[in-house]
Amino acid sequence: MRVSVVIPAYNEEGTVAALLDRVVAAPYPAEVAEVELVVVDDCSRDGTAAAVEAYVIPAGAPRPTTLELARHSVNRGKAAALRTGFGRATGDVVIVQDADLEYDPTDYPALLAPIIVGRAEVVYGSRFLSGPHRVLFFWHSIGNRFLTNLSNMLTDLNLSDMETCYKVFTRDVKDRLVLKADRFGF
Repeated sequence: MRVSVVIPAYNEEGTVAALLDRVVAAPYPAEVAEVELVVVDDCSRDGTAAAVEAYVIPAGAPRPTTLELARHSVNRGKAAALRTGFGRATGDVVIVQDADLEYDPTDYPALLAPIIVGRAEVVYGSRFLSGPHRVLFFWHSIGNRFLTNLSNMLTDLNLSDMETCYKVFTRDVKDRLVLKADRFGF
């Protein structure tokens, strides 16, 4: 199995190399034979693109890993960066990973497991289910729960964290996605 990790980045010069190190070293399940990193620099004003261009995949990487950088000439937003990344991703499974180190690639095994065993085509991460929880500001937490409940009512889904970064899906789902948003609406 080939996994594509799509990383939208905007002004992440200070974190993108450390994030790439963590993604390369993540404990992927044994079924993952190859990893493709697709970083989309959304016209950062800092040295994000240069940091990605200078990044060298460690010689001792646990599995074959490639790195591709796509660049937007104007800032178009996270969803536009994701569309660009999805267009370049060639993996059997796609993981959305933010470049700011907020989410930990050591969670990949739990995110990939339902897809690997055929129980799901799409997996969303959640900051509110099992495992250690990160500390959220009170009003942010209340707002998130309100918006998640509203989204669940409108879509008839049962998500626990609508705003989560981690979204994982099969290539078939990626190929069927019709994304129109440019900004943060993904």
